[in-house]
Amino acid sequence: MTRTDAVTQTTEPAPAAELPAEVAAPRNAASAAAELEVDVAWLGEYLLGRWAEDRKASRALASRPEFWYQGGLTLDEHRTRVLGQLHRLVEKDAVHRAFPKRFGGRDDHGGNIAAFEELVLADPSLQIKSGVQWGLFAAAILHLGTDYHHETFLPAAMSLEMPGAFAMTEIGHGSDVASIATTATYDAETDEWVINTPFRAAWKDYLGNAALHGRAATVFAQLITGGVSYGVHAFYVPIRDEKGELLPGVQSEDDGLKGGLNGIDNGRLAFDRVRVPRTNLLNRYGDVDENGVYTSPIDSPGRRFFTMLGTLVQGRVSLDGASTLASKLALHIAITYGSQRRQFRGGTHDEEVLLDYQRHQRRLLPRLAQTYAMSFAHEEFLDLFDRVFSGVEDTPATREDLETIAAALKPLSTWAGLEILQEAREACGGSGFMAENRLTQLRADLDIYATFEGDNNVLLQLVAKRLLTDYAKKFKNADAGAMAQYVAGQVGEATVNRSGLRQLGQAIADFGSTARSVGFVRDEDSQRQLLTDRVHTAVAELAGKLRPASKLSPVDAAALFNRYQNDLIKTARAHGELLQWEAFTRALAKVPEGDTKQVLTWLRDLFGLGLIEKDAAWYLTHGRLSGQRAEAITAYIDDRLLPRIRTHALDLVAAFGLTPELVRAPIASGIEQQRQDDARAYYAELRASGEAPVDEKSLKKQAKKK
Repeated sequence: MTRTDAVTQTTEPAPAAELPAEVAAPRNAASAAAELEVDVAWLGEYLLGRWAEDRKASRALASRPEFWYQGGLTLDEHRTRVLGQLHRLVEKDAVHRAFPKRFGGRDDHGGNIAAFEELVLADPSLQIKSGVQWGLFAAAILHLGTDYHHETFLPAAMSLEMPGAFAMTEIGHGSDVASIATTATYDAETDEWVINTPFRAAWKDYLGNAALHGRAATVFAQLITGGVSYGVHAFYVPIRDEKGELLPGVQSEDDGLKGGLNGIDNGRLAFDRVRVPRTNLLNRYGDVDENGVYTSPIDSPGRRFFTMLGTLVQGRVSLDGASTLASKLALHIAITYGSQRRQFRGGTHDEEVLLDYQRHQRRLLPRLAQTYAMSFAHEEFLDLFDRVFSGVEDTPATREDLETIAAALKPLSTWAGLEILQEAREACGGSGFMAENRLTQLRADLDIYATFEGDNNVLLQLVAKRLLTDYAKKFKNADAGAMAQYVAGQVGEATVNRSGLRQLGQAIADFGSTARSVGFVRDEDSQRQLLTDRVHTAVAELAGKLRPASKLSPVDAAALFNRYQNDLIKTARAHGELLQWEAFTRALAKVPEGDTKQVLTWLRDLFGLGLIEKDAAWYLTHGRLSGQRAEAITAYIDDRLLPRIRTHALDLVAAFGLTPELVRAPIASGIEQQRQDDARAYYAELRASGEAPVDEKSLKKQAKKK
């Protein structure tokens, strides 16, 4: 089979049922794939992306034992260790890339996030606590403040002289930031803000640095002046003195032991009429003069609110990247172990390697394809983030695109990270449950990623609303018939497109032969058609169902929206998966022709066809696939793609570039291979000696023959 057979040809060898044996297809597929060779070194550099050097520098730090997670520590010991690690990051000049050059930074927003993500390989608590200090607390001063705040507060935040908390989330409102109840009321007589927590549900909660280490906080509150509420704004509020004692009016509680990330001192904060100077309002997007007059460069309250929150999108960017890295680590461990661990005999003296079992391949290899898709999508996402925040392409439209893509990709990667860690843990059996092999602790630490920086389900609703808004703009004056026949417009070939929707071609015809049928689904254009159709048809259907909302009362409109909430989330998820598939396909187009490209093409096909297989019910009920073709997709995955990719699985995880110092899992260190080699050598020597005991079954067989 040539390298192009799996991609460009429209026919396959006869279906497996027509071959001499059922196993012929997967064995032939694996045999042909074995002739190819992945260029691991080249692929490794390619995966590191635009900020490869920043990633390597951060990995060098994460490889040092003083930054590693250390099991067996008490809660207080872990917190103390992580705080000390933050000070060492400052000493190593590892955390200031995004800050202005005049303060010792580099104005490098993309490189900053890339380096920050890699810290998850050392200890997720270290990564997130550093994110609290420099990605939230200091970043809020930078992005929401003006020159006065930069000069006054930023240097101490950067140096860790002033540890800080990011006080946005409230117990009673969670992701509904617009409805927070903390107030900041201007007192014109004293030229001060009065920060107040009116009731228990308004306590700020889950705040890193709030329980112990934080001495200041960027507090988000409803700005009130002259009896008018101007919505949520951020204020710089001191909370502890130099000795760590709470300042008057500030209350704090320790969140205590959590399900993970226990190196971070998460806690609660409340304010009893705490006063700060008027100038402590971070006033980039809204200001109040000494007379209490409010002004803002953004007239619309809604747009002002989302613009302020949009400046803090880097948290979602970094969670997307960190979850992708954790997935790479989990798969490195599980696939390495699965290629060495043996279990059950397959008709020979030797036991079978776990990764040779189809079910084991089904568990891990689609996840490997998904992780590659996540990785390529993240690099595009990070590039867009850098272009926006560096000012190269900072417009309202690109910021809106960035926020939508963040809301689409962060849920997918954080959920996937948890699922991959769990699957990897189970695939490693009891060894995966041992703390020394890291999978259980990583699973615990990353659990919260699904709900902080925005609950995943809430974020996907934002994505669906954006898709519906784009739809409504395109067909503002269209009648019902035109809307029913909606076809998404071509957006263009920008690195990351706004909605991800594409112009659809004609429907794909079904064919009688299973072999021919799959040939017309596996190619790139057909995958694009099916995945795009899944999104744009769902958007059109939702628009039709929700169209009456414009004529309903607010209560009835909300009820109608709630009725289709699940459909909204499913549609947004399909949109995010389309973005990932497109990113993988664009990355594939840049790979030089040869063996590596062929293997990556199989991997991309596994991801794309896996998405179609997962949503087979939708494609069947909407008439996009016949039952025969749906079966053909599954057969192609099982009989062609999995055997081919299994042959190169170790190379594909080796390209992640995770050294033993970064992996730190004994079962991925070669120890399992040594155990298996010792066992096989023992039994081989025993058989050769003639002293091996006779198997009971063989005696019974001999007796029957007699």
